[in-house]
Amino acid sequence: MPQPPAFADILAARELLAGYLPATPMWSYPVLDAVTGATVHVKHENVQPVGAFKVRGGLTLLSGLTPAQRARGLVTYSTGNHAQSLAYACAAFGASCTVVMPETVPEAKARAARALGADVVLHGPDMGAAQEWAEKLAADGDRHLVSPGDTPALLAGVGTLYLEIFEARPDLDAVVVPVGSGTGAAAACLVAAELAPNCRVIAVQSSAAPAAHDSWRDGVCVRRPNRTTVEGLATGRGFTLPQHVMRSGLADFHLVSDTQIAAAQRLLASHAHTLAEGAGAAALAAVLARPQEFTGQRVAVVCSGGNASTAEIAALGEGAAPVLGE
Repeated sequence: MPQPPAFADILAARELLAGYLPATPMWSYPVLDAVTGATVHVKHENVQPVGAFKVRGGLTLLSGLTPAQRARGLVTYSTGNHAQSLAYACAAFGASCTVVMPETVPEAKARAARALGADVVLHGPDMGAAQEWAEKLAADGDRHLVSPGDTPALLAGVGTLYLEIFEARPDLDAVVVPVGSGTGAAAACLVAAELAPNCRVIAVQSSAAPAAHDSWRDGVCVRRPNRTTVEGLATGRGFTLPQHVMRSGLADFHLVSDTQIAAAQRLLASHAHTLAEGAGAAALAAVLARPQEFTGQRVAVVCSGGNASTAEIAALGEGAAPVLGE
């Protein structure tokens, strides 16, 4: 297993990223607070240049590679946001980028990665098949394979968003983080241990793709069916590096339904003027699902991305008010 980054690595990543990315805003919305019964601070990673927090990790990774490593080119696998992050970073550093995506990925996701300069290869029905093909392509072409979960530099880069959160709000009672591979929640654990040891770090995942949740609960990385429609949470296995960090750092790990996530998306749109993709609304969904756990508390929710599909955007006007505790 690769070693987790140290807190010093996250601080170094912040210095690096200052030349590429400004800090993202974190705002509270009175109407949202009234609905949740908590003081909710929304960390707006949806305003990043690729629409998601992962760009922090991509830039950190590329900056740490040697010119020879960049010249070899990079290969990775993704359903969307990680692909855009790595493509964006490779373009910034003049490296070639190949992304393997499942054949089921929406065309808009593949188009977005291509627009950033990536060579997109569609292969297989799911992320497992995409990973296997990416590994083959990397080995055959002697290119640098990038795991979206088990790459320490990605985790270090993502950690910079939690520096921003805890330095702005050191008095938080909880921070709630959506989990796909788990880099975000793991990074939150590392930074909270240094800056906010009394703040609970709570992970959240779709109940229709519970591999990371079950890996954390069972203490060993497992595979689970991946049936969620929330693309940013659509992983079928636990990743070793983030799981190692989360096992000692998480206060809890919640599951929410895709229906609850969609309700949280509508609430963010109507009460916080925020377009969130499903993964970006999952943290708020967890707060809505357990009002007894968060009422009266100061809570940060990470809106991890805003790359909502056209179907998600169309659905924002449908349905009723969020369903609490479903």
